[in-house]
Amino acid sequence: MIQKRITVVEVGPRDGLQNERTVVSTTDKIAFVDRLSAANLPVIEVSAFVSPKWVPQMADAADVFAGITRRSGTRYAALVPNLAGLDRALAAGVTEIAVLVSSTESFSRKNTNQSIDESLTTYRQVSDRARAAGVRARGYLSTAFGCPYEGDVPPDRVADVAARLDDLGVFEVAISDTIGVAHPGQISRVLDAVLERLPVDHVALHFHDTRGTALANVLTALSYGISTFDASAGGLGGCPYAPGAAGNLATDDLIYMLNGMGIETGVSLTALSEASAWIGSKIDHPLPSKYAQAAGSKRKGLASSL
Repeated sequence: MIQKRITVVEVGPRDGLQNERTVVSTTDKIAFVDRLSAANLPVIEVSAFVSPKWVPQMADAADVFAGITRRSGTRYAALVPNLAGLDRALAAGVTEIAVLVSSTESFSRKNTNQSIDESLTTYRQVSDRARAAGVRARGYLSTAFGCPYEGDVPPDRVADVAARLDDLGVFEVAISDTIGVAHPGQISRVLDAVLERLPVDHVALHFHDTRGTALANVLTALSYGISTFDASAGGLGGCPYAPGAAGNLATDDLIYMLNGMGIETGVSLTALSEASAWIGSKIDHPLPSKYAQAAGSKRKGLASSL
């Protein structure tokens, strides 16, 4: 049954910006988050407390958290890779974190320099310490629909690792199409396997749009009762450890489609579109979002007619 209300997790400031070539200033990152807050996004992943050596764009995570204006009703989250990252996040006043486990051994070692088992051990420690500090933890399960190093990933393996991640005490597992290979047939096979192991309200989906199938995948997932989807304003970003990965599912495109279906999100598409256009002016390429492109053309048309 399709849910009447969907939660959109805005990942543009983190997953979106982390792979952009242009270095976005701390001031602009803060302004971007504040614009997304003004659009009534219910969840915003603000930054990541990772090594600046590996992800330089996220080096100012603490400063960004210190500078944003927190809106009542919006959750502000950060990705953390280990206990050191958690300590930095807690010091910055973060109240919700995310951890990331891979579905494949090759990607796990490339992304975290650990095996899947080792990463789960690390994240159990992270999750336990976060819970003791009153901080909720969300889990990402990457390469769930395909791996840049191993190719196809069996749905049963995805379901097994998802269940192990859920057992850490995370409140939600975001099944992630890291390289944008998923299509509706895969969504059905993976969800059939995962939902045998996890309750539907513990499952979210995180799509990239490398092959233009992200919205079709959302439509398929909606029929399973999935009610939380990750998306990135303007379609920003990709994964620095997944060669060839294009941008995330664009929040603008997702909201436009859900609005047309009569599904509530609480998000202002107008304010979101303005936030996307604004951050688009800070990077060195056009936004991939189809809605953003159409809105930009309309704005230019109106300006030229004045």
